[in-house]
Amino acid sequence: MHQPSGMRLPLTLLALAMVYAPSVAAATKQPNVVIFLADDLGWSDVGFRGGPIDTPSIDRLAKEGMELHRFYTTPICSPTRAALMTGRDPMRLGVAYGVILPWQTIGIHPDEHFMPESFKAAGYQTALVGKWHLGHAQQTYHPNQRGFEHFYGHLHTEVGYFPPFSNQGGKDFQRNGVSIDDQGYETFLLADEASRYIRERDKERPFFLYMPFIAPHTPLDAPDDLKAKYADLEDDRKPARSNKTDRSRQFAKLMFRPSARPMYAAVVDGMDQAVGRVLATLDEQGIADDTIVLFFSDNGGAAYAMGGADNVPLRGGKGDTFEGGIRVVATMRWPGKIPAGTKLESIMSVMDLFPTLAEASGVEAGNTRELDGRSLWPAIANGKHMAREDYLFFASETPIRGLFSLTAFDDEWKLVQEVRQGLLSADVSNYLFRITEDPNEYNNLAADHPDVVARMASAIHQWRSLYPVAGTRSELVPPPGWRAPKDWADYPIPLEELQDGPAPGMPPPSALRPLDWMHGEVGRLIYDCEPWILQGGLCR
Repeated sequence: MHQPSGMRLPLTLLALAMVYAPSVAAATKQPNVVIFLADDLGWSDVGFRGGPIDTPSIDRLAKEGMELHRFYTTPICSPTRAALMTGRDPMRLGVAYGVILPWQTIGIHPDEHFMPESFKAAGYQTALVGKWHLGHAQQTYHPNQRGFEHFYGHLHTEVGYFPPFSNQGGKDFQRNGVSIDDQGYETFLLADEASRYIRERDKERPFFLYMPFIAPHTPLDAPDDLKAKYADLEDDRKPARSNKTDRSRQFAKLMFRPSARPMYAAVVDGMDQAVGRVLATLDEQGIADDTIVLFFSDNGGAAYAMGGADNVPLRGGKGDTFEGGIRVVATMRWPGKIPAGTKLESIMSVMDLFPTLAEASGVEAGNTRELDGRSLWPAIANGKHMAREDYLFFASETPIRGLFSLTAFDDEWKLVQEVRQGLLSADVSNYLFRITEDPNEYNNLAADHPDVVARMASAIHQWRSLYPVAGTRSELVPPPGWRAPKDWADYPIPLEELQDGPAPGMPPPSALRPLDWMHGEVGRLIYDCEPWILQGGLCR
């Protein structure tokens, strides 16, 4: 039948629309996101760096994706997790100097916006499987209140690798606020739960899965077959060139303690197997190509005696702001979007992950406070170098109270300050490096460039003044007489038993700003206050 010419164009357009519609839909499909977070993994303890531990799954991610070669975190646990979740500087959040300990009531301010909240608002399913460590004293700090629809794991660190999974004698294993008794090796339990979650997800919507391992944090333990596999591993690690770390190893030898290296290797191997199980689940579900997979460590390896990690040739380790404490193993994979087998040489920090993953996924970041991180997605996707024009800052006071490790750095210079604070004194040691020329920090140039040291030390000084006065500090023991609960799942105060807003504190409102100003460099009474320190002014 002859068709009028006027009908041909619409039919042609309809045909074209039918042909191109699937590709348009595919182009706008949002990726799943899986974040693996290791706990205290050493820079040199992965196979793709020639380490003696079997890590085929982590190596696979590096081979099939991009190594984030200059990726930085804070030197310790809770601050890194806070920066990851918020894209904000832990110094502002009050968790820069120490981790959140069981007897502390601190958490991340409920007004801070968490990354999974943005992904959930964009239609994502959200889950946390593993270790939280960002607050436990009241429900406002609980993962289920911070954007995670599903939480399986532990509120604390150091719960052990086998049941009863306890901290300070209190049981710490739950599913969405309800205590559970799952049995087995903790690392593998997490892999089973993550795989179950992926298989049973709503397949019509993307998912955001955060999987923070306890491994390879102390106290180390592993299944018998993995212990046997590494029983004869020789501890041939070279000195870390960090006084705290190297002295701890010397003391351990003098006391004839066995090396932690073999057990550490077994724990890392187990973690890699767990990563492999989840990657296999992505493959089985046919969604590996539709999933961004990120792997990194929360800080440098615990290279001290009990830790067993190795960061050499980098200097130092966990707790230090030398490279070995803050530059970590990190990879990102998204087949077809991220070039395989490549390296990102631009400086990237844990604060950059929220804006980077949001841009990559087409998710609108829902933060109202300004992010301290920046999106490096253009550098990752297109190989575009992104210079670091402002300083990155990190700090730690762990484990010795009054002994601070601080740093500021950019593409050219890095200043490390070690500050030993006494009752009547403060001793400061400065280490200045041209970090691109001297990545392993052998040549201290502080004496040759006092002007650079002064400029960067001033920046560190001003940055530290942002810290809330009630923020975390190094506390190895609880207040005298404090007792732990029998079950941590019951510990957070429920929302209905809390007041509607944050407590105002002791000062009357009219006195708060003057008192904050009077505190000066000591820290902030007013939350998220950035004072004009040099001008002696109040909050910006």
